[in-house]
Amino acid sequence: MKQAGVKILVSSSDMAVVGLTEVLQRLHTIFRAANKLKATLKTHHPDLLILIDYPEFNLYMARIARRLQIPVLYYISPQVWAWRRGRVKKIAKRVDRMAVILPFEEQFYKKRGVNVDYVGHPLLDAFKLATRNSQPATRNPQLIIQNPVVGLVPGSRREEIRNMLPIMIRSAEILKIRYPNIKCLLPLAETIEPEFIDPFIRKSSLDIEVNQGDIYEVLDRCHIALVTSGTATLDTAIMAVPMVIVYKVTPLSYRIGKMLIKTSFIGLANLVAGERVVPELIQDEVTPERLADEALTLIENEHVREKMITKLHGVRKRLGEGGASEKAARIAAEMMKC
Repeated sequence: MKQAGVKILVSSSDMAVVGLTEVLQRLHTIFRAANKLKATLKTHHPDLLILIDYPEFNLYMARIARRLQIPVLYYISPQVWAWRRGRVKKIAKRVDRMAVILPFEEQFYKKRGVNVDYVGHPLLDAFKLATRNSQPATRNPQLIIQNPVVGLVPGSRREEIRNMLPIMIRSAEILKIRYPNIKCLLPLAETIEPEFIDPFIRKSSLDIEVNQGDIYEVLDRCHIALVTSGTATLDTAIMAVPMVIVYKVTPLSYRIGKMLIKTSFIGLANLVAGERVVPELIQDEVTPERLADEALTLIENEHVREKMITKLHGVRKRLGEGGASEKAARIAAEMMKC
């Protein structure tokens, strides 16, 4: 948005947190941002408020907008279908229209009386269709075993990286004992400065290539990937790269989340597929040894790897045909009567 000329009042990266207890450390920043945006809505009274994910904060902003009679479009649904479904009532009261990006979300909201449109997933607009089938060398089992290329995708938030990157690196170091020619590629989110991950990289003996920019170009060179649960699992699924999904938060956040979350899987790739296509390691299961074992299976077992690739192609098909951004923009223009 900044590159497109949008004036950024508060950077979302300043408020980005993972886990429930971790929010407490950022409360001051979050309250300050809320007050600033509330004042902006009152002063400028925009023609439309577009909310993106981030439910607790955004539903508060929706309440303010409703009082000021500002129309609200919610683009990219919070995962209310996974936990705390009662928030749907707030959405129905405060949001004029929803634009959802996952195929099962449309029916979920329609059943609950929310004005909703399924627009498909914006990731399909973002990536270049450089299919792995056009590079048969990357599917060569001998090449994979001789020179495995492993993607390390630790997430886009600092907390995620602190939690997951050391474990990913250590698991790759275990793999290096068996595969001395192993190479690791790390697509770094644009929200993270390269200096932030330097200490993690310097401690390792691995050959780690860090790329900031196009995650799809990086994934297209990977034979397998170790991926923190989040949108990156869909990035990886779209590129049909076999992966292991990992997720770890503070013990208290995990205990609370386990009581609240109502889905069978945590990985978006598995949720879209409706089955466990990709192995998931959660909390205490996330150890370097366990992660290395799962990666080893994907490197050495051609049948398991090819079966997963086929299933991931199915995930991509279920995400729609693209054009999500254009459809969402059309809805926004319609709501502003442009």
